[in-house]
Amino acid sequence: MPRPNDETIIHKIGKSGFSFKGARIERLGATEYTLVTIAVDETGSVDGFQNDLRKMLETAVEACKKSPRSDNLLLRVVYFSTKYPNGVNEVHGFKLLSEINPADYPEIRPGGCTPLNDAAFSSLGAMNVYGKQLSDDEFGVNGIMFIITDGGDNDSVATMKMVKEEVRKAVSGEILESIISVLVGINADEYAGLLARFKDEAGMTHFINAGEATKGKLAKLAEFVSSSISSQSQALGTGGPSQNISPTI
Repeated sequence: MPRPNDETIIHKIGKSGFSFKGARIERLGATEYTLVTIAVDETGSVDGFQNDLRKMLETAVEACKKSPRSDNLLLRVVYFSTKYPNGVNEVHGFKLLSEINPADYPEIRPGGCTPLNDAAFSSLGAMNVYGKQLSDDEFGVNGIMFIITDGGDNDSVATMKMVKEEVRKAVSGEILESIISVLVGINADEYAGLLARFKDEAGMTHFINAGEATKGKLAKLAEFVSSSISSQSQALGTGGPSQNISPTI
């Protein structure tokens, strides 16, 4: 496989044309990991609260670094918009938190339309591919993902059928011990019904309408993301997902 540097390897998600980076497995020191993906909307409609959205992301990751399970987390962050090939810009692939400085995350520059299918397919597909490699190497592995958006899909390369297939793989128990998939609507009251239907059709586990994109709500969202990650990681080895994911923010 292509190697962008000594620490990461580029992986392909089937024959889809999507790819991602991941830490070289032989360099990992723990015996079990929770794979975490945070996908953040960078489309034109987030204009006006993009700085607070980025601050939410930075705060959530900083909180994860303080978790007692921080050494057992591998985090991937993506921004999504149709201005990117396949709708997704990988800020970084799966990395140990000790190697991440969230203050270095790029600014969110609103533009383009919402490739929600692409965000979901890339997030789930990457966790399945990387999770299988970890599982094959006898690591314990589960996962949790968040897709944070203010609108429904309107222009994706990936189809809903592709998304549903990755969900099926993820929940089969053959790759990941368990997975929690959270679709978060922010400033999306107008699209809450559409997003709830997307969650149901795709087979994701949660849809949460976080309300208006105020500083207070985004701070609560950061807390929700970090606490949910910690809870799911603590559930690793129990045979099932965390039962402590709040249905509201």
